[in-house]
Amino acid sequence: MSTDIKAPTFPESVQDGTVATWHKQPGEACSRDELIVDIETDKVVLEVVAPADGTLSEIIKGEGDTVLSNEVIAKFEEGAAGSAKSDSKPAADEGKAEDKSAETKSEDSGESSDKLLSPAARKMADENNIDPASVAGTGKDGRVTKEDVLNHLKSSESKPADKPAQSSSQAAAAPAPMAAGERVEKRVPMTRLRKRIAERLLEATSTTAMLTTFNEVNMGPVMELRKQYKDQFEKVHNGTRLGFMGFFVKAATEALKRFPAVNASLDGDDVVYHGYQDIGVAVSTDKGLVVPVLRNSEKMSIAEVESTIRDFGLRARDGKLSIDEMTGGTFTITNGGVFGSLLSTPILNLPQTAILGMHKIQERPMAVNGKVEIQPMMYLALSYDHRLIDGKEAVQFLVAIKELLEDPARILLEI
Repeated sequence: MSTDIKAPTFPESVQDGTVATWHKQPGEACSRDELIVDIETDKVVLEVVAPADGTLSEIIKGEGDTVLSNEVIAKFEEGAAGSAKSDSKPAADEGKAEDKSAETKSEDSGESSDKLLSPAARKMADENNIDPASVAGTGKDGRVTKEDVLNHLKSSESKPADKPAQSSSQAAAAPAPMAAGERVEKRVPMTRLRKRIAERLLEATSTTAMLTTFNEVNMGPVMELRKQYKDQFEKVHNGTRLGFMGFFVKAATEALKRFPAVNASLDGDDVVYHGYQDIGVAVSTDKGLVVPVLRNSEKMSIAEVESTIRDFGLRARDGKLSIDEMTGGTFTITNGGVFGSLLSTPILNLPQTAILGMHKIQERPMAVNGKVEIQPMMYLALSYDHRLIDGKEAVQFLVAIKELLEDPARILLEI
């Protein structure tokens, strides 16, 4: 029976998508719920799976084609693969049938290893010349994730006995060395997600009166509190680790309550003041920057903030975040410090009017009560839309965050 394979239903905020990668070609057998194609939208990569056991019979939309919500992109024959395998063979051809069966099994084993790879894992396996069949999968239904490939790489590096065979196979697959003085260029199309990010960044810089104000915070009190309670915190909250983002989110939430303009957004000539705090947390992935949102952060505990952010990070790297989770937000926090950034000017995440930039914690000599002491300091940057937020409000908002972090008891007491 022939079945139409359709693009997923896109939410209202997404107009269309692009066919990113076909993981199956016409004539290839597919198992139920096996990944067939990736559809890339402005915000996430959506996976389309096989509706049943069968064969992909026809591809209507090729890689790079634009597709609309629920548009037919391929034809699928249900049960075609199963019926082909059950064909009986004459007794005279029994030996050949067994040979073909063995070949089919070996091909199926190769296909099963391929079908169980997530897109990120497949890319990493190809880049490192790793046979997917040699990687143990820990994902759903035995799917190999990016973390599984990373663990496989680490275990391979830790086995000296395996290095000669591994290096010889890699040497055989390695491309010929470039000639001296050769200048190589590679041209690849920009992904849809990267193009959308570029459009939004250009829009933010060209349509807003963006300004950045800076301050610095002594992270000593937070670091001391974290050192004192991190083990007990992790034990009480079922393995959730106590990091710095929980303190920053709670400090920002309290500061947003005090300065509603920083939590507002512009809609044409209207100012929309939000009576809630939905804080977006920027997460870096291989495909680009995404900003999942912590809904009603004013009602969340530090433990809930930390566990939710960790979940966002893991699912963002596997492309599992939903569009709804990245829609909205009244304020954004981005942490360039995890990559070693000492100072930066973050760009607004429209239609929001402010974004907080965290940076690397650096020990510096500071004057404390007339004496020079070494303190763990962090630069904070607040970019804001000067059309709505005055410099006075922006500076006071940033000072409020600084004071809350330098005396964490204020966060609990909301003072």
